[in-house]
Amino acid sequence: MKCYHVDAFAEKLFEGNPAAVCVLDEWPSDALMQSIAVENNLSETAFTVREGERWRLRWFTPGGEIDLCGHATLGTAFVLANFVEPECERFVFDTMSGELIVTRKDDMYELDFPAYEMHPTEVTAAMEKAISKPVKAAWMARDLVCELESAADVAEAEVNQALVAELDGLLLHITAAGTDYDCVSRSFAPKLAVAEDPVCGSGHCHIAPVWADRLGKSTLRARQASKRGGTLLCTVENGRCKLAGGAMLYSIAELNL
Repeated sequence: MKCYHVDAFAEKLFEGNPAAVCVLDEWPSDALMQSIAVENNLSETAFTVREGERWRLRWFTPGGEIDLCGHATLGTAFVLANFVEPECERFVFDTMSGELIVTRKDDMYELDFPAYEMHPTEVTAAMEKAISKPVKAAWMARDLVCELESAADVAEAEVNQALVAELDGLLLHITAAGTDYDCVSRSFAPKLAVAEDPVCGSGHCHIAPVWADRLGKSTLRARQASKRGGTLLCTVENGRCKLAGGAMLYSIAELNL
């Protein structure tokens, strides 16, 4: 089994969000895929199998399988485009979140994902204690999104992982308006054994709808303000969220299984 290590939403190596991608002829057991994800110890390991003209895609964190992952989907499309189907410009994936389409556009890959319907929720003392910063507003869908006062607050927040794990929502995203970008954010997933996700694609399916509504614009330049950092071009329209970014290959491994 080959395992490709790809930096997604990156313009150079060691930027963006690393993902492992395994292209398979048939499905291994769920237990084996989980063990591989734990061994890789990245925020996501993607497994894909061709089914006719489409691909079945599943994502595993070290803490378990997840229903949607943006950066590992981009990484999978990058691997297929460069090592499996170099003539193909459009990849269709069947996933737990339905049909996902990735289109190659020169050196960029555009993901067409469902946008989450965000619902305002009460700001609580538990949120502010977990984040260590004042929270202006909060929204909930699959994940919790908390707006902070400034981009500096997002960058400087010292998040308590144990307290974040007690909050509602699968992941926590903290965000604020940017200066060079429309918005900045950071993403945390202690419930999935991922302390901080360097660049979270599915998280921007929460974050982008909030800022699109707030700013009254459908296309946003978003920056993930993690240590590695990453940039996404987000377009929100008709209940969908398109995320575009680049990718870089770090390594190809042969798994001894």
